[in-house]
Amino acid sequence: MKQIKKSFGSVQALRGVDFKLRRGTVHALMGENGAGKSTLMKILAGVQGYDEGEIRINDKVAVIGSVRDAISAGVSMIHQELSPVLEMSIAENIFLGREKITGRFPIVNSHFMNKEAAEMMKNQVGMDINPNTKMKDLNVAQMQMVEIVKAISQGADIIIMDEPTSAITETEVEKLFALIRELTEKGKSIIYISHKMDEIFQISDEITVLRDGELVGSDLAKNLDDTKLIKMMVGRELNEVYPKVKVEPGEVLLEVKNLGKTDKFRDISFKVCRGEIVGFAGLVGAGRTEVAEAIFGFKPADNGDICVKGKSVKIKSPADGIKEGIAFVSEDRKEVGLNLISSIKDNITLANLEKYCACNFIINNRVEKEKAQEYSKQFNVKAPSINTKVGQLSGGNQQKVILAKWVSCDPDIIIMDEPTRGIDVGAKSEIYRMMCELAKQGKCIIMISSEMPEVFGMSDRIYVLSHGRLKGVFDKSEFDQENILACASGKSKEEL
Repeated sequence: MKQIKKSFGSVQALRGVDFKLRRGTVHALMGENGAGKSTLMKILAGVQGYDEGEIRINDKVAVIGSVRDAISAGVSMIHQELSPVLEMSIAENIFLGREKITGRFPIVNSHFMNKEAAEMMKNQVGMDINPNTKMKDLNVAQMQMVEIVKAISQGADIIIMDEPTSAITETEVEKLFALIRELTEKGKSIIYISHKMDEIFQISDEITVLRDGELVGSDLAKNLDDTKLIKMMVGRELNEVYPKVKVEPGEVLLEVKNLGKTDKFRDISFKVCRGEIVGFAGLVGAGRTEVAEAIFGFKPADNGDICVKGKSVKIKSPADGIKEGIAFVSEDRKEVGLNLISSIKDNITLANLEKYCACNFIINNRVEKEKAQEYSKQFNVKAPSINTKVGQLSGGNQQKVILAKWVSCDPDIIIMDEPTRGIDVGAKSEIYRMMCELAKQGKCIIMISSEMPEVFGMSDRIYVLSHGRLKGVFDKSEFDQENILACASGKSKEEL
């Protein structure tokens, strides 16, 4: 890609970027949110047009004006923001636009597609799943694996992976990396976008860094380290990745006793005290998100007790959860956490509109605006104004808006499901500091994360789930990656 330029109105997203990819290699594309990584790759994948520049594949000019053009040129992309057709099956999504048509009177050969989809899901990503399962019945991690299989099945020579591990656990990451190595051995080339530094050095051969729509530099991965790469990305050094400070725990704010939900989880019991950050670890399908959704009332439990500040409460809806002082930062911010077509102001005040109402349920616009500005500033949301639509923000700033929304409700209990999913190292550092500040203020935080360094770095205590059961509780002095992964795989702590 030579001198690629792209503007969105007055905003210049790419300022003459060069990018080279060699056959049979993994090339990491790095930069903070808003650096231009996804824009550059969407241009290569035919999702977006470009203003100036040239694309050459195998030293021939490639005219890419659509996704179909890109696929014809041998380019496929796994997008960070998943866009499956939820009412269609796994097989139908994998073969979307490439359906197998057979017979004298041409019809879609569903039997062939289901058979092929089942084999690909099992052989390529290790998922033994019914290909007739609708996408809406999958969790985010499972959808991610379907998208990976879909991209590979298109037979592309160049596969762009934009945050492919943002919603999957370490076991699934290992499977993906093994698959990537197989692909490169066959001469395929991978462009890999991720904010997980350990992954980048583990899988990539070369690294290119963008900042503010410009090329900062490219080098072999072996010539770089964390410090050099972070400095290239953010223009400065980050002194501390996990700023966790010890807070003396106070009263028990949340206690869960024998919580259960049919086919999801059972006999879940734990407690969280004021000032604590408690981590929840486990593999995809372990039931961590389902437990969080039950506590908040999004998908209520069938049995068990939830106690807030020592009092048993009935939580049957999110409204009940909010009333009891519980906030829930969902892992899928765009589907569940935000209203993308609304402003920063409207998103921040959305969960607590009563607070801004005068008589007769009329919103006091002045008070609403003042509070939205206050929380936007507190969480360092970078945008032209609080009237900017949330859909126009980077992932890190969107996550800050969600945190601002919930903190404005003044909750005591904050559940964070994958709080740093798909955001850059600078934004992650800010969110960790915000979490520590909230803990110092006497809030308690339940953090669900698939990133083991994040769980270790931010937690006072770790609960490990496997197949809907609690397998072990580890205090800070007991943190051990091997033991926690063993519990996540099904062993109880007592068996270690």
